[in-house]
Amino acid sequence: MLPMASLPVGTVTFLFSDIEGSTRLLQKLGDRYGELVSRHRRVIRESATDAGGTEIDAQGDALFFSFPRARDAVRGALAAQLGLGAERWPGESEVKVRMGLHTGEPTLGEEGYLGLDVVRGARIASAAHGGQVLVSETTRALLPAELPGGAEIIDLGQHSLKDLERAERLFQIVAPGLRSDFPPPRADPTGGHKEDLERRIDEFVNRGLSSVFERFDLEKMESGRWLLRRRDGRTG
Repeated sequence: MLPMASLPVGTVTFLFSDIEGSTRLLQKLGDRYGELVSRHRRVIRESATDAGGTEIDAQGDALFFSFPRARDAVRGALAAQLGLGAERWPGESEVKVRMGLHTGEPTLGEEGYLGLDVVRGARIASAAHGGQVLVSETTRALLPAELPGGAEIIDLGQHSLKDLERAERLFQIVAPGLRSDFPPPRADPTGGHKEDLERRIDEFVNRGLSSVFERFDLEKMESGRWLLRRRDGRTG
């Protein structure tokens, strides 16, 4: 990894990745799990750096890269997924890596990138399934009409990401040789913030109606009709 002063600044695209089901693989492989992680890191590092990426951090089976251009980040992610799919893993294991890309203008601190764009990129990766590449709307807007390797973009709609107030429109990158059929992203697809606002409005209206009707009594007349009478003696 480069010194922090050498990291790309300005508008950068982040690539986050981690292994899906890593605990299950660890239990299955035992001591051989370390070999799997090392080989997985090698494949992703070679693919990302060949595409112009800079490694920012590596913790366990999670990796973090930055790219000066969004299209290069996509190229690196797709090459990594193809490389991972071609590997023969210890114990005939199946290794599925989820990846998320987001573009922003983060602050560069003493220990690396800071800001919500970093958090958003990590949350997008967490929303992906193993073998899937998700990108944010910002990254999507910076991509050319023709993507590397015949890749295409699928709009997955608006999703709420953990701990982030603003929902994110997510897109999936699909390419020949890679799986394309995945369940919905592991995030709230229904616009949780909108639902929360509607719930609050309903509660406010209901409280208002309750306070209004507290001022009335309902009486049944001899004719069988019902009379709504205000408690000050007037009818309403």
